[in-house]
Amino acid sequence: MKEQVIASRPARRGAPSGKGSQRPARRDGKEPSRFSARSLLAYVPTAMKIAFGVLAVIGLAISYRAASSASLFQVRAVEVVGTSRTSAEEIEGLVRRTVSRTGVWRAELPALSAEIGRLPGVRRAVVTRVLPDRLRVRITERVPLAVIRNAAGHFVWVDDEGVTLSQMKSTDQMPPFFIIGWNEDGTNEAREGNAERVKKYQEALREWQAANVADRVSEINLFDVRDVRAQLTGDDSQIEVRVGAQELGSRLKAALEELDRYKQAGRASLITYVDFTGNNVVLGYSSGDSGRADENNAEAVSDRTTATTRDSGKPTVVVAKKRTEAKPASDNKRKPTARDQKTAHANQSRVR
Repeated sequence: MKEQVIASRPARRGAPSGKGSQRPARRDGKEPSRFSARSLLAYVPTAMKIAFGVLAVIGLAISYRAASSASLFQVRAVEVVGTSRTSAEEIEGLVRRTVSRTGVWRAELPALSAEIGRLPGVRRAVVTRVLPDRLRVRITERVPLAVIRNAAGHFVWVDDEGVTLSQMKSTDQMPPFFIIGWNEDGTNEAREGNAERVKKYQEALREWQAANVADRVSEINLFDVRDVRAQLTGDDSQIEVRVGAQELGSRLKAALEELDRYKQAGRASLITYVDFTGNNVVLGYSSGDSGRADENNAEAVSDRTTATTRDSGKPTVVVAKKRTEAKPASDNKRKPTARDQKTAHANQSRVR
């Protein structure tokens, strides 16, 4: 048999190929029209594009302003948390007055927090939004640590940063003793110095309570924190004890022990200060003619006390007389002599 070979027919001109289909071309030779936004913008001038963008931004701003000023965002409730000594009503009133025009949505929270933080007794304030119509204020209060006696004689609470709070009330718990020597200038330097005074007060309070001598102190003078002075109370209210800047507890206790020992040995009504800022305990007293007997007695007591303290290793006690100012030269007038009297008589005769 003979093999028959079938020849392949040529592809038809309009038939699609096996690799992919092609769209048939139009008989008139024109491409089909395609409509899109991108092709439309190609015909819009650049100036009109910018104008459309500006109008869109303005519309958004107007919409935002209208939405934020709507009654939906007007403050209806203010929640104040963390107050025990400060007035929550005062804080709420301040918040409502501040956001009455802006509403909750456009309220300047950092500025409002800073304004609340300047209120007396407020250490820090944080304001947050609770949409749509509430604000929450979290308060961290200042803690009163000590009481100062200011220049006007008022007793005022202060905190650890040296910030004055409210005046002490009759219902408040009395502190062991008060602070005098407070700087009332109101400057940053004064505030830093007052903070150091409060720190020194806390140090003295701890050490004096540990030594069981805090109840004998009425006031602590912190005009200079390197020269701490304790004003005693009770029968010794006229006596000031100077203890320096270090070892406040042990120095005050030793000074009071020597003071009590001296009072038991003789009369000590004229003592005005006890100085234990150095190595010796110095008892100072006022001078006068009526105190000469006490002065002689004090010197005898001092001799016996000195010998005892040297043997026991305790500081030496020295009794010092208070210095008196020298009389002015005008008080020491020279008596007139006979020659002066004759001269004065001659001058009178000439005048006549």
